[in-house]
Amino acid sequence: MNRKKKWIVGAVATAALIGGGTGIGLASSGGDDSEPPITGRALEKASAAALDHTGGGRVTDSEVGDEDAFYEVEVTLPDGSRVDVHLDEGFKVVGSQPDHGPEDEGDD
Repeated sequence: MNRKKKWIVGAVATAALIGGGTGIGLASSGGDDSEPPITGRALEKASAAALDHTGGGRVTDSEVGDEDAFYEVEVTLPDGSRVDVHLDEGFKVVGSQPDHGPEDEGDD
């Protein structure tokens, strides 16, 4: 009986490890953006730099640690088009590109 309990405990532990590892792998390989939004004073500075670069519009999303730059600010222009403005750590524009991705749900 003692040997049977060890077998069951070992099988349950193995199943838990495999299940947990699979869940972590799936969560980290999901296709969505998981970068945190810019907040506080940094958001104010990044927004001002992005809006100055685009000549106006409305900030509708932001990310810290974007793959293209330290900060990314999405600006929706008056005509409804969107532009991603990429900024370095000093809030200097390092590039921008039209954003043709799906519409974001919330505003920052």
